[in-house]
Amino acid sequence: MTTMAATSRPPSVSAPGTPPPLGLRERKKLKTRIAIRRATYRLISEQGYDATTIEQIAEAAEVSPSTVFRYFATKEDIVLTDEYDPIMETELRNRPADEPPLESLRFIMAKALTAFLASEEEELRQRTRLMVEVPAIRARMTETMSDTAKVLARALADRSGRSPDDLEVRVFIAAVLGALREVTLYWGEHGQEGDLIAMINQALDTLEGGLTL
Repeated sequence: MTTMAATSRPPSVSAPGTPPPLGLRERKKLKTRIAIRRATYRLISEQGYDATTIEQIAEAAEVSPSTVFRYFATKEDIVLTDEYDPIMETELRNRPADEPPLESLRFIMAKALTAFLASEEEELRQRTRLMVEVPAIRARMTETMSDTAKVLARALADRSGRSPDDLEVRVFIAAVLGALREVTLYWGEHGQEGDLIAMINQALDTLEGGLTL
């Protein structure tokens, strides 16, 4: 996903809640990652997921196949990986220390999704369709979400004075991300109709209410 940095500030100054500006090397790497991902989505849109090969992706992105694999371990990772984890971590660390953790996560998820919908809505919709239609992507999504869980657990653990490996911290993060996963799949399975952010808030309300039905 794209960054949410304020554009009105000088390049040398980061807005509150945003990571510091990237250096030249990091910007080049990010540009390559985005080029590979956009080429992948374009090819999949034209010819389908199974027919799209790493060699075709590399050619479309004007890089070598080895470069594609250097940035993404699998084709599924190209579809699922974005740049929002470090941004979400920074946002989470900048939330008020006395704010309930669920409210902090609700805020950063809504902000990230709003930015994604504003700048890359079609990519989000295509990704969600692929999650629903391609079992390999759905399976890999569980693994990639574990990486996000570690990032968010680290931030929450630091704020609460716990270990990132604390069982309650892990269960808490897993519950929130599990809810996010199910909402996304539900939205995709039902024609991507309705307000996705409102659905996520509804799911978090269910968690907050103690999972009663």
